[in-house]
Amino acid sequence: MRYTAATGTRTWDTVTEVCHVTKYFDQIQPVSLLRRERRRIYALNDVSFSLQRGEFAAYAGPNGAGKSTTFKLLCGMLRPQQGSVRLFGMDPGARRIDVMRRTGVLFGGRNELWWDHPVRASFEWKKAVWDIDEATYARVCGEMRELLDLGELWNSFARELSLGQRMRANLALTLLHDPELVLLDEPTLGLDVLAKRQMIDFLKRVNREKQVTLLVTSHDMDDLTEMANRILLINEGRLAFDGDYDQLIRMAGDNRIVKLRVRGGAPVLPGAQYAGSEEGRHIYRYDAGVTGVQEIFSAIAAVPGVEDVELGHEAIERVIARLYSSWKEKA
Repeated sequence: MRYTAATGTRTWDTVTEVCHVTKYFDQIQPVSLLRRERRRIYALNDVSFSLQRGEFAAYAGPNGAGKSTTFKLLCGMLRPQQGSVRLFGMDPGARRIDVMRRTGVLFGGRNELWWDHPVRASFEWKKAVWDIDEATYARVCGEMRELLDLGELWNSFARELSLGQRMRANLALTLLHDPELVLLDEPTLGLDVLAKRQMIDFLKRVNREKQVTLLVTSHDMDDLTEMANRILLINEGRLAFDGDYDQLIRMAGDNRIVKLRVRGGAPVLPGAQYAGSEEGRHIYRYDAGVTGVQEIFSAIAAVPGVEDVELGHEAIERVIARLYSSWKEKA
């Protein structure tokens, strides 16, 4: 199943173009003690999308869907068997150095800081190795130290930093050469609420103020829908959805939640389906495209002994999980 929609973004400069890309791996798997079988695993199967300058896109999917493979193709670490990948009009496999000078990459589980050296030493090392000119280094370092609050960390050893502090420093290091495109794999992984908030706010600011193009993966759909203005869902190697949050909700059905606290047992609520009870509240689900809000309010008003009412949208994780289940059933 494929759904593609216009995102309303500017198209004056294509930064990334993935065109009909297929990437597979051949594995030898044991069938019995004496027999082996060759199996072809498709990480990506005829995937196409492009990113325009200044876009902030989320790239989501279950484990094994093809997210990491896509990032490795964009970085030039892998080559597709079919199709083409272009960054800034260049093949990242053939012109990897030129591409990476304009691209920043950060993997949430990896640390680029020198473990037993002050944070500043890692920045000075990258300046020398990447041949970053003094003016760019001074400007970007100043911006990163201020925006990511690195001043107090500058002379601290990397091994002394908390996870959130290391992630902030790693992100600043990723942006040190002033890239036009940034690929972030799980940038909020393992962060506490405050550190996650700082990371999200910073990424939105960089995208808004510097027009940096961002492609971000995460298993936390709430984070992705807050950060990005475009969502790409990949499922079993195929691009299953490409659009914004509102289009995703309309596609999945506008499912909403009603929580009631009443005296006595769970009442019948016409137009809504009872989904269970927890902590003294009775939970109902309804599709706002079928049952209007006014109908729900009228049904609640007819229930005797209502003490509290809470209405809201269904959690985005449930929406995505339901879509993945439906796609799997149709496969």
